[in-house]
Amino acid sequence: MKMCVLILLTALLTTLTGGCAFVNVEMLRSASPLQERTVEGDGKAKILVLEITGVISEKDQSGGQLFEPKPSLVSHIKESLQKAEKDKDVKGVILRINSPGGTVTASDIIYHELNNFRARTKMPVHACIIGLGASGGYYVATAADEITIHPTAVTGSIGVMVMKFNVEGLLSKVGVGEETIKSADKKDFFSPFRPTTAEELQIMQTIIDKMYGRFMDVIEARKGNQLDRQQIRVLADGRVYTADQALEGKLVDRIGYLDEVIESMKASLGVKEAKVISYYRRGGYKETIYSGGGIPQFNLININAGLDLLTSTDFLYLWKP
Repeated sequence: MKMCVLILLTALLTTLTGGCAFVNVEMLRSASPLQERTVEGDGKAKILVLEITGVISEKDQSGGQLFEPKPSLVSHIKESLQKAEKDKDVKGVILRINSPGGTVTASDIIYHELNNFRARTKMPVHACIIGLGASGGYYVATAADEITIHPTAVTGSIGVMVMKFNVEGLLSKVGVGEETIKSADKKDFFSPFRPTTAEELQIMQTIIDKMYGRFMDVIEARKGNQLDRQQIRVLADGRVYTADQALEGKLVDRIGYLDEVIESMKASLGVKEAKVISYYRRGGYKETIYSGGGIPQFNLININAGLDLLTSTDFLYLWKP
């Protein structure tokens, strides 16, 4: 509405001044603060449903309101946890996960923030995988006190990958060459403009192995974990698991639905009634506990949350079939 009024005023001013008008309009505005919405239920106690949907990235996302940035998922989770911590009526948090994972760093930051939140507030945090909780999506879930998975959901894809395109042959066909002046032999390491050497592949594999070990560490440290390191390693070959397989493999605690997780949390809190709330920004209203959890969409070239596989090298806790 404000934008429409500005356009009309500009048109009117242009007419009155003979066709020339200079209007200074601040086109970019800061992101609107989070607002609370009761999704269902009554009572004084509140249970926050925190959504982790789509590719997990520390980069700001597109798709916000006109001229308004949409903060990254990492930023949103941090802000939501801060808001929940200040509200003494919030008694528990449920992570509603529908994600194929994302960058190693973003997944680890959210894991870290959730662990710190639990330690500071002593508040229960439960994870519910409703469709896809793969790779970084599962990594984040391990920060919860318990993990529930929907009967038709999939999880797993425990591992790390990094991708690059070798475009040297393609560029040569169109007569384009690339020259790099470098201070040392490895300065253009993993460049898309030349093949990777055997030594460079070994360097990259060492980095991948370190991050893979970190993934196994968080599984081993998961509350209620019943798996030793070797059992985790066997499960962590990159494959995804059905709900039944994940339960049998002890990667999750139970199979169930989100409404059952809410009821379970009420019981653990010792309350019969509680408001189920969510935090949203302008244009992001949620009507039910399942609203806003669309199927994560991504493609090879540009994954829809700030990952560009052609122009960047990201280490990924990501399931990308």
